[in-house]
Amino acid sequence: MPTSFFTAPGQFYRGNLHTHSNLSDGALDPDEVCRRYKAEGYDFIALTDHFIGMYNYPIADTIPFRDDDFTTLLGAEVHSGAMQNGELWHIVAVGLPADFAPGNAPHFLPVDDQETGPEIAQRCVKAGAYVAIAHPQWSGLTLDDARSIDAAHAVEIYNHGCAMGCDRPDGFHTLDLLLSEGRKLNLIATDDAHFTEPDHFGGWVMVKAAANTPEALLQALKDGTFYSSQGPEIRDIRLTGRHVEVTCSAASAVIVQGHGSAATAIHGQSMSTAAVPLDRFANSPWVRVTVMDRAGKRAWSNPIWLD
Repeated sequence: MPTSFFTAPGQFYRGNLHTHSNLSDGALDPDEVCRRYKAEGYDFIALTDHFIGMYNYPIADTIPFRDDDFTTLLGAEVHSGAMQNGELWHIVAVGLPADFAPGNAPHFLPVDDQETGPEIAQRCVKAGAYVAIAHPQWSGLTLDDARSIDAAHAVEIYNHGCAMGCDRPDGFHTLDLLLSEGRKLNLIATDDAHFTEPDHFGGWVMVKAAANTPEALLQALKDGTFYSSQGPEIRDIRLTGRHVEVTCSAASAVIVQGHGSAATAIHGQSMSTAAVPLDRFANSPWVRVTVMDRAGKRAWSNPIWLD
């Protein structure tokens, strides 16, 4: 059985969903950020500056930087309410309207009488945005925190800025626990680029969409027809009765993970296909796929629900 990541109409477009400019705490003007991503071969970008009062609640107008080969999605990294560790929530919202109403977040510290994280996430979704829980490991997110965000579409499972800046890039623990509780979430890899350190061009999404337009990309994100990568390509994933069959760029390992400790890896040299047995996944309602190349770079599928 083929998976929808690859059977959806259209083609794959490469994009970054978490980026900052000097409208908040980034180093570069919005036009220069977009120019650099286009020059690096990206098809689209979401500029997601910090949506807080000290930066005048910016939603960058990147529409002038669109052309026939490159497009942009409006968005922001929104903040409101305290997580269990007392710090402010970080939530990526892609596809916000330009007039999205600010809340009460004057700075990076929680204040009284502001929306909770779950409340502002829900408001972003109602406004039409694709919402992801940002950098769980960096944030010190607890499982209770993650459970409270019932409006999210995805968890950020790799954040290149957090990898380079503090070696806390991961979100898989959060994602996998939520999946095993039945939450049908997807996963994204991002840069969180500020251009103040080597935090750019390290993690992205490959979105299968009918066209490289904001509307088609946003719908494809919501439909889950994409995978995430640091470099390797995933070209097909099919489920047979007993295997997950993967076609990919040259790989040294293809790994399938599921509920709890369930995981099976196939190792080899320059593999372009792998058939991973499903024997260990009898008690798992979901699986996901990792493709690793010889340099240790990875690509990750969205979860596949076995029911």
